[in-house]
Amino acid sequence: MSRSHTFDMKFARVYPLYVQKAERKNRTKEEVDKIICWLTGYDQAGLQQQIDQENDFKAFFAQAPAINPKCSLIKGVVCGVRVEEIDDPLMRKIRYLDKLIDELAKGKALEKILRQ
Repeated sequence: MSRSHTFDMKFARVYPLYVQKAERKNRTKEEVDKIICWLTGYDQAGLQQQIDQENDFKAFFAQAPAINPKCSLIKGVVCGVRVEEIDDPLMRKIRYLDKLIDELAKGKALEKILRQ
């Protein structure tokens, strides 16, 4: 999948997939939302607004109130690529989110996922 295709994907179309992935592993939508809000600085209403507006990932991250400074602590491999080695800032943020959802689905404690 090309970068521009990934950037143009609607967050609202991917969000339910994040929730489904978490719920298949006995995690909750609330935990998914907490992770997304932690990473982006959105509150619940802001997150819902992004979903309702069907913004793409480019707009979703551009409008994010504040990317969490602890996101630099997110390490590991997503789609065969180490997230900390991704040069493009937008792609890195997308993969940070993917990695956090993966950690949730693998049963990691929420406190550890949120780097607390």
